[in-house]
Amino acid sequence: MKRTIYMYKGFERIWHWLQAALIILLLLTGFEIHGSYELFGYQGAYVVHIQAAWILLGLLVLALFWHITTGEWRQYKPTLKNLDKMVRCYMVGIFLDEPRPYTKTPETKLNSLQKLSYLGVLLFILPILIISGLACYFYNDLQAWGLSVGFGSLAILHTIGAFLMLIFLVVHVYMTTTGHSPLAYTIAMITGREEVPEDNRVC
Repeated sequence: MKRTIYMYKGFERIWHWLQAALIILLLLTGFEIHGSYELFGYQGAYVVHIQAAWILLGLLVLALFWHITTGEWRQYKPTLKNLDKMVRCYMVGIFLDEPRPYTKTPETKLNSLQKLSYLGVLLFILPILIISGLACYFYNDLQAWGLSVGFGSLAILHTIGAFLMLIFLVVHVYMTTTGHSPLAYTIAMITGREEVPEDNRVC
């Protein structure tokens, strides 16, 4: 038996999809700037990349404000509770149709493994991308201020951050297919409503 609950608020869904679109656009234009392929053309890719980056920065500030004022930041408080069970669930349990070890509710949407993953993005991947990106954009100003940083080193650091974000994105998309149906979590993030088992046990 399943029941439908209102899991994701309106702003949460808009923020999620807009952020996803911007990150994908940044990855596409970023790799084009590095010469991986031609889609927008170098100049076009550069302009789109810069504009998307500023929009994403603004969105992140807005999302931070929303999470703080609504108390939703508590969703991301890291915990090691049942971490071993969650790892087994994703690696083995879902393929053997084992009982899910986590109870999902609107107040506790993320399991321990998800919380640690998002913490890694917030405290490691995003800072690498933002700091190195801003340093590249304001490179001439940094030189004028006497801050000697090699542009090549900044570009390499930014690229490393981009690959880490790409890995996270691929894993994240895969994880969206681990619900009771391959599109269940995606539909929930569109409509806000999610079908969950009566006992709410999920991965």
